[in-house]
Amino acid sequence: MKAYLTNTIKNKTVSVNVPGSKSESNRLLILKKIYPNISLLNLSNCDDTLTLIKAIEEKNGIVDVHHAGTAMRFLTAFFASKRDIELTLTGSKRMQERPIKILVDTLRAIGANISYMKNNGFPPLKIKGKELISSSISIDANISSQYISALMLIAPSLNKGLKITLRNNITSVSYIKMTLELLSRIGVFCSLNDNIIEIASTKKINDIKVNIESDWSSASYYYSLVALSDHLEITLKTFRKDSIQGDSKVVDLYKKLGVETIFNDTDSSITLRKNGKKVDDFLKLNLIETPDIAQTIAVTCFGLGISCELTGLKTLKIKETDRLLALKIELQKLGAEITITDKSLRLKPTKTIAKNIVIDTYQDHRMAMSFAPLYLKAPIIINNPNVVSKSYKTFWEDLQKIGSKLLIK
Repeated sequence: MKAYLTNTIKNKTVSVNVPGSKSESNRLLILKKIYPNISLLNLSNCDDTLTLIKAIEEKNGIVDVHHAGTAMRFLTAFFASKRDIELTLTGSKRMQERPIKILVDTLRAIGANISYMKNNGFPPLKIKGKELISSSISIDANISSQYISALMLIAPSLNKGLKITLRNNITSVSYIKMTLELLSRIGVFCSLNDNIIEIASTKKINDIKVNIESDWSSASYYYSLVALSDHLEITLKTFRKDSIQGDSKVVDLYKKLGVETIFNDTDSSITLRKNGKKVDDFLKLNLIETPDIAQTIAVTCFGLGISCELTGLKTLKIKETDRLLALKIELQKLGAEITITDKSLRLKPTKTIAKNIVIDTYQDHRMAMSFAPLYLKAPIIINNPNVVSKSYKTFWEDLQKIGSKLLIK
């Protein structure tokens, strides 16, 4: 199946309701399982979240999370801490190639009973849940923040709470801060000082309703659309100026690419429009705190015909695909001059964009959505477009509101 996209923009002003944050939703689903008196509003309806909703109820047998990496990591810790659980946790072929050894080793250090079913350090995992008794651990923090968040989410359910010492440079600290903020919001005492996280044992919390903010990484595709357009203005709901999502930094990042953000407090919306400033010919960014929007920024720079150097991209190699390699291959199809290392990307300016090129998506939702805005510059074809359901089910429908002729066949 392919999505054929061409530019038919007629309306200058468009409004879109962006789904709830996948990152917030998945964290809060784990916490709601521990504390059932949490009520959740604006929960994401993406595949990853729906997979987690179903999987978290299992106690035995085989639990398959497919491509949902967050679910794999969060559930590894959650299941390991529950005494009445004995199951196998597995996923897709790609999931079985994504490392989980650091998390498993850390959980074993506090008493978890986890073993590998096939290859050492990778899913599938055999998990026998039990009471985890140790209250202090250390973990390498420069690989994936999700390992750390997985531990943080189960920490208040442990009898002694948990003290986590973070070794080496912290990757994506914004996601760790998001987890801390959500724990604090529901009434759990927690802190991060230097490289030490402390989370208190918390048996009960007061009833609470949590309204989940929309997803800033999903909003990034609309920033790209505005940046690549001549006059487009897009209003998005529901976003907060004091967001706890690290990807809210897209506001500042896209100022450099010609996009202004106006916060509308009355209805918690944001309006994106051109800021009227000339975009520099070269953009240099360290995206270690916002790796999920790296693809979008790289494609935007290519569409604008400017050069860029993006660093801090180490985690992109262990995502749904090797995103750095995938970006290089697909941008080269369109005419880009691009070089990559294991943690950076450099793009030279390009004056022409090849038309009607088929972009492969590698089972990666962000590959599909980050390349889609290029239809404003040249007709483009996206392979396997349904992959967007991993994080944003209605993306293609919402894109048509903006002014794209979309044919999926």
